Amino acid sequence: MSIDRLPPLNALRAFEVAARLQSFSKAAEELAVTPGAISQQIRLLEDHIGQALFERQGRVMVLTEAGKAGAELASDAFSRLSDTVRAMRSPSQRRSLTVSVAPSFAGKWLAPRLYRFQEIYPDIEVWISADRERADLSGGAADLGIRYGPGGDATLNEQRLLKEEVLPVCSPQLLGNGSSIRSPADLAQQTLLHDASPESDVDGADWPSWFRARGVRGLRVEGGVRFNQSALVIDAAVAGRGVALAKRALAQNDLAAGRLVAMFADGTVPVRSAYHIVTARNRPLDVDAQRFIDWLIAEAHDHEHSLDEL
Repeated sequence: MSIDRLPPLNALRAFEVAARLQSFSKAAEELAVTPGAISQQIRLLEDHIGQALFERQGRVMVLTEAGKAGAELASDAFSRLSDTVRAMRSPSQRRSLTVSVAPSFAGKWLAPRLYRFQEIYPDIEVWISADRERADLSGGAADLGIRYGPGGDATLNEQRLLKEEVLPVCSPQLLGNGSSIRSPADLAQQTLLHDASPESDVDGADWPSWFRARGVRGLRVEGGVRFNQSALVIDAAVAGRGVALAKRALAQNDLAAGRLVAMFADGTVPVRSAYHIVTARNRPLDVDAQRFIDWLIAEAHDHEHSLDEL
């Protein structure tokens, strides 16, 4: 039997619902069939793949390792099928826009604001492609991107969106636990959280560079915990795991909400990189992409204006 031949769709559907609801009887109710029919379809699927998907533990059926491996993928597949049917039913009404952006910026800056764009343009479906690998804009993998770096990529149209700077931050609880931090030198006694994302080296957005900028020398500041994404550094600081040297644009929501506090009033140091909106030179920009860009610029202006008022 070819491993590429798909099993019956009904069998996959019965498995997806049973795995999601953790119950054959509830799956039967959702699909308006009998529990016996659910069992039969799952046995058919197990025969097809040659693996047990559920096993009985007492009175309940639980997923095996094979079942766990397929459950989330099956749920995602049926969700995509539903999207496909909706698109075919109303192709003239469906307008989509794909934005390529790094995970940290997507999670910490873009996603919390995206609802405002959707309120203005509810008929534009925005797809956020949050991957560390940069999408091929020239090949049409995305309509536009937001890139972090020094700028100057001659292969793309480029427009600065946001400046960036770094500052030491920690959770209020860390300061409330009796930590005595009055000067930058006192940070050497704390667990330092390092942003080891690829841009930090070229940015000067690392702890040794920050201490040099503050005129503090001779301290060993290489120890601590390292993260390969900027958002993880911030999340660890929110959790009270240490003091983070955080990118201000990414940490601002947590600072405003009181989940983080800035360690020093004069602790901010500018970095060489910024966030840029990029588009392909060989592809015309459509109206919806331009609307999204205009909205991004307005949001960035409001963000930087709020920082100036602090």
